[in-house]
This record gives sequence, structure tokens and C-alpha cells, in this order.
Amino acid sequence: MEVGLDLAGSEKRDTGFCFLGRKTDVKILHTDKEILEEIKKCKPILVAIDAPLSLPKGREGIEDRTGPHFRKCDLELRRLGIRFFPVTLGPMRMLTQRGMNLKRKIQRLGIDVIEVYPGATYDVFGIKRKDRKQIMAWMRRYGIKTKRWTQDELDAVACALTGRWYLNGKAKGIGNPKEGLIVIPVKK
Repeated sequence: MEVGLDLAGSEKRDTGFCFLGRKTDVKILHTDKEILEEIKKCKPILVAIDAPLSLPKGREGIEDRTGPHFRKCDLELRRLGIRFFPVTLGPMRMLTQRGMNLKRKIQRLGIDVIEVYPGATYDVFGIKRKDRKQIMAWMRRYGIKTKRWTQDELDAVACALTGRWYLNGKAKGIGNPKEGLIVIPVKK
């Protein structure tokens, strides 16, 4: 039982939420309070969040402009040819701060949290990141009964699937465990 979150940087924007249990429950949430209430209700084993959950080693804080801009996991994504936005880029700073705060709150509930990136998941499987038809067809191959979901909701499902594969040994963390890992699927 996994939860996937396509976290928005601001509570005013849509956050995609997916719970993979006996049934797939997908919805849009906004506030941290709503997210935490849904997580408490679902009681997942793992929460997979699409948001940076750590800072680059040597960076004092998110607003520090003198420290490194990339984590080892970011450099690994780049080496794999997977496009991403650095955690220190303008709007990413707000998302990073929110992600790190939410991670702490979820961990206090006794639930494991991992960082995932649906863009990387789609790239690993050769799926166009914004091609909703292609994404839904791919999800159906994994037993997900898709509906007319928004891109945020689809990305939340991809996060939850990546979390499930991680628990089943079909995904791996790249980067440095002390600095932060991004979990991506291992396509066999």
C-alpha cells in the first residue's frame, strides 16, 4: 500500500494524490493538512513524493546562493540523460522547502518517505512525459484502471507505482544516501 504525491510548491496549486491499495484512489489536494489527513486515513507503508527532499551537500539552506546547486542524485539523472530542474532554481526552492517539511511530518507518523521523479519514470519506459493517452495505456498494463485524470493525478500514480516497485526491488535509489536519493525504476 503506497501513496504517491505529485507535490505542488504552493498550497494554492494542485497536488496530485494517489493511494495504491485494493483500489486506486486518485484525487487533487492542496494543503499539507489535507495531505496528512489522507495519509493517516490510508495508512500506507511508503509515501513516494515528487519533490526534492534534500539539499546539495555543503548548502547551508535553500536560500543560500553560494553553495552547490546539484546533489549527487541530480548529477546521476543528468548522466542518464534525464532532464530535471535543479533544487536551487527559483520556483523549485519553494517546492524543495515544502517537500522537506512534509517529509519530516510524514516520518513522524512512522511512515517511510522516498523521493521520486515521474519524469524519470516515464523516461525509463520511453513514454512521452505529457502524452496522457500513452501514460494511461502504460498504467493500464500495470493494472491501474485509469480515468480522465489531470497530469498532476497521472504523475501521482507514476509516483505510487515507482514506490511499489521500490518495495518490490524493481526500483533503485541513485545518488548518495547521506545527501539524498531519487528512486527510479529498473527496467528489465
